Amino acid sequence: MENLEIIDLNGAREALAAIGVSLSAKQLRRAAEPDAHGKRKLPFFVDPIDGRLKINKPSLLKPYFKAAAEAEKHIKN
Repeated sequence: MENLEIIDLNGAREALAAIGVSLSAKQLRRAAEPDAHGKRKLPFFVDPIDGRLKINKPSLLKPYFKAAAEAEKHIKN
C-alpha cells in the first residue's frame, strides 16, 4: 500500500510552500472543489469522520515532482 500521510487544506498549503509553490487559501480551496463534472484539480477527498477535505501528501506532491523530472529530461545540453 502507498505511503499514507493524510493532511488537511492548511497542511497542503504548508507542504506546497515547502517546495516553493505559494498558493492562497482561496486558490487551494478552488483546486480542491469539484468542477461541473465532479472532478477535482487535486486528489482531495472528504474525510468520512469529520467531513473535511483531506489529501494524501505524496499524492499532492507527485504531480510537481513528475513535472520537474519531465523538465529535466527535456533540457537542452
